[in-house]
Amino acid sequence: MAEITTVPVSNAALQDSKTYEALFFMSFVFVFFIALVAQVLFLKWRTWLPGAEGEKSLIKGVRSGVYTFLSHLN
Repeated sequence: MAEITTVPVSNAALQDSKTYEALFFMSFVFVFFIALVAQVLFLKWRTWLPGAEGEKSLIKGVRSGVYTFLSHLN
């Protein structure tokens, strides 16, 4: 029978994960606010966000834009 082993998670890795989640959340809120205002004003905001051009919904477009933004931070 195969043994299941676990790898202990270091405090640094846990802190990095929380930092990434916080950065994603703050970026999402910021981009969502801009997209929502632009949507209300009938502006074509999807062309402003790389990766969001082909998305049909507001949330998916914002998520794509935030993921593209976060990939540039590495």
